[in-house]
Amino acid sequence: MVGMKPSDTPPTLGVKFLSAGTAACIADLITFPLDTAKVRLQIQGEKVASEATKGIRYRGVFGTISTMIRTEGPRALYNGLVAGLQRQMCFASIRIGFYDNVKNFYSGGVDTANVGIRILAGCTTGAMAVSFAQPTDVVKVRFQAQVNLTGVARRYTGTMQAYKQIFNHEGIRGLWKGCLPNITRNALVNCTELVTYDLIKEAILRHNLLSDNLPCHFTSAFGAGFVTTCIASPVDVVKTRYMNSPPGQYKSAINCAWVMATKEGPTAFYKGFVPSFLRLGSWNVVMFVSFEQLKRLMMLGKKKIEERS
Repeated sequence: MVGMKPSDTPPTLGVKFLSAGTAACIADLITFPLDTAKVRLQIQGEKVASEATKGIRYRGVFGTISTMIRTEGPRALYNGLVAGLQRQMCFASIRIGFYDNVKNFYSGGVDTANVGIRILAGCTTGAMAVSFAQPTDVVKVRFQAQVNLTGVARRYTGTMQAYKQIFNHEGIRGLWKGCLPNITRNALVNCTELVTYDLIKEAILRHNLLSDNLPCHFTSAFGAGFVTTCIASPVDVVKTRYMNSPPGQYKSAINCAWVMATKEGPTAFYKGFVPSFLRLGSWNVVMFVSFEQLKRLMMLGKKKIEERS
């Protein structure tokens, strides 16, 4: 990331991978209920979802959380957490940890890469991460969409059982279901999130508004979360619905988007916008702040070990 002083030793790829994955897991642990509320709001209106939740209506992010606690218990807010943490260790490690290296590769090692290079690097690492971590995302979304009510059959009982059942019933394609819209969504999210964070942080430091510390990281992360939510929300809704759908409900992700547009109107693409922003904004703040601090701690520990040896 930008903001390193010339005298600073750049973190190694391993340090960036580990700190990015760990920071993303910390962010997920804190913001997961918001993500679950977002998924429930996004699938609301689907026939399958409506039949499973007759008489239950989700209204707004905090109303959804309140309804889930009342009808399913507080544990329901963390449905899919195991798959979510597995996803972040695979996904964030690549898309965030590898970003600087890919950016440097595209720019030929130039210190200040232009916006086009940064966007290309963000899209590249986002697409790479999804291609690798897609099965974990499919399981996470399906667990979050699963309603834990008496009399309602549960699709899955455990994370590993979910992977096995999806593979047995839907084949390898089932585990990578929605990969194309997810690549599109995460290429958008990654390049917007990382590039916006990069640019905001760079501008703050260049104009000496703040030093390279916690307030700077907080401001940059919050701004990146808002911009990212605005751009990625339509693709995110389509991705969630398509990955959660049973076989045969939609012919493709494009067909899913068309059905949404014709049956529910354009506002359907921004269902769950508020929880998306609350989740992505808070997730960005926790993740980037943790990432910056973990990176520094790991480099400090590495330096001390080298000095002793």
